[in-house]
Formats: sequence, structure tokens, C-alpha cells
Amino acid sequence: QVQLVESGGGLVQPGGSLRLSCAASGSIFSIYAMGWYRQAPGKQRELVARISSGGRTYLADSVKGRFFISRDGAKNTVYLQMNSLKPEDTAVYYCNLESTWGQGTQVTVSS
Repeated sequence: QVQLVESGGGLVQPGGSLRLSCAASGSIFSIYAMGWYRQAPGKQRELVARISSGGRTYLADSVKGRFFISRDGAKNTVYLQMNSLKPEDTAVYYCNLESTWGQGTQVTVSS
């Protein structure tokens, strides 16, 4: 069974950067798309970024030009580079592979 472990969240000032990592166990990492979602208090979980097994990426309009998603097959890891962070980016960020979810990592953007 696949397990996902996220890391890299924290507190950052507006305009700052963070990089989230999601390490996947198991050998199916390379054949599935992976995604990053986020959920702010009182709001529904939303898709932020997604990367296919072939490296094709999707980014939500709200993060285009600021966030970048990538994957390292050798490390079974997907990354979310977040730049120019805004207070509205504050949320718990979750890694997703098919029906499997990570535990979530808190990102807080505040001065």
C-alpha cells in the first residue's frame, strides 16, 4: 500500500518562499499522476497543482506564475515550490496519489 509523507510547511512572511516535499513509498510512484491540494479553514479542499507521470503539469489560476510542481522519480518524491506567498495561501497542504492522501502540512503566510 502506498504511503505519502509531506514535509516543508511552516510560517513565512508575505512574499516569502517555501518548498513542500511529498515522499511516496511503493513502486507505483512513477506510473501515476500526483497532486497537491490545500484546505483553508471553513473552505473546501481545492486542487493547487498536478503533475502527470510524463511530467505534464497543471496549476490552478490562483497560483500560476508563483508555484511550481516537479517530481523526482529516483527519490519517489514530488515537490511544490511556492514563491511570492500571500496570506490567502494559508492552508493545510495535502499530497495526493490516486485514493491515497498524505497527513497534510500547515502553511501559514503572515507578517
